[in-house]
Amino acid sequence: MQQDTLTLYKLIVLFMLDKVDFPLTNAQISNFILEKGYTNYFNIQQSISALHDNEFISTETIRNSSYLRITDAGREVLGYCLSDISSTIQQEIMDYLQEHRYQLRDEVSVVSDYYEEKKDTFIVRCLAKDGKTNVIELSLNVASEEEAATICDNWQKKSQEIYAYLIQQLLAD
Repeated sequence: MQQDTLTLYKLIVLFMLDKVDFPLTNAQISNFILEKGYTNYFNIQQSISALHDNEFISTETIRNSSYLRITDAGREVLGYCLSDISSTIQQEIMDYLQEHRYQLRDEVSVVSDYYEEKKDTFIVRCLAKDGKTNVIELSLNVASEEEAATICDNWQKKSQEIYAYLIQQLLAD
């Protein structure tokens, strides 16, 4: 593969991350690039890895998802190389982000993770964000990894309902 082609994939990733004010997951970026048929999964992962190694993006892994953000150095590089991304590709990215903005944001605004604190004790951390602000942060102590994983899965589905219930109960006389 030519170096120019790999550079284009890196620039597409940087451009996507620059155009949103929240992190995107590796899967969200990969889905867009694969959907458009720009390249294969291996090349995307190679590009993301190189961007991370060069500190053009930062990554945070929570459970099985990697959350990516562009760094100041990544913005600087993108500024120099923006003209290397065709206007057609830029428009396709902008259209995709506009069309899927709320879905993409929702997918990264509700997160949960767990870890084993000691034998038979797992800590589950559930978080819902609005932009950079934590709306709710909840830590639970459970007895098994199975319970911890179930809570994490259910948090994705029920966080709004749980938040509304807690607010209602805490504001009641």
